[in-house]
Amino acid sequence: MKILIINGANLNLLGHRQPEIYGRESFEDYLGALRARYSGVAIDYYQSNVEGELVDALQGACGKYDGIILNAGGYTHTSVVLRDAVAAICVPVVEVHISSILAREEFRHVSMIAPVACGTIMGFGMESYRLAVEYFMK
Repeated sequence: MKILIINGANLNLLGHRQPEIYGRESFEDYLGALRARYSGVAIDYYQSNVEGELVDALQGACGKYDGIILNAGGYTHTSVVLRDAVAAICVPVVEVHISSILAREEFRHVSMIAPVACGTIMGFGMESYRLAVEYFMK
C-alpha cells in the first residue's frame, strides 16, 4: 500500500504556529513516528503553500498511490480548484484537519473539499492523519 500525505498552506509551521490549536510537534517528527508505526505502508509526504502546486501533486498521484490524505489548510474553505482536482482524480482522498473546523471561526465551518472526498477526519490533533491511514488499510 502506498499513501501520499499532502499538506497545504502554513502547515509547514506546525510545532510553532498557534501551538494551543495545532500542538508543539512538527509534522516531520510526527511523520517519522507514523512511518515507524506503519512500516508496511509506504507513506510519502508533500507540502506546499502554493495552491497550483497542490493541484499538481493531486493530479500526479494517479497510478502511483492507493490513497491520499489531504489537509488543505486554509484552502479548504476557499479553493474551488482543489475541490475540482480531488473530484477529477482516480485516487481516493480523505480530508483531514488537526483541529475541529466546526469548533472554530464561522468562516472555517464550510469545506469545499468534503463533498468530493471519501471522508473527513477532524479534531483529533495529529492523530487525524493516523486515523486516515487506518481507513486506507481497512
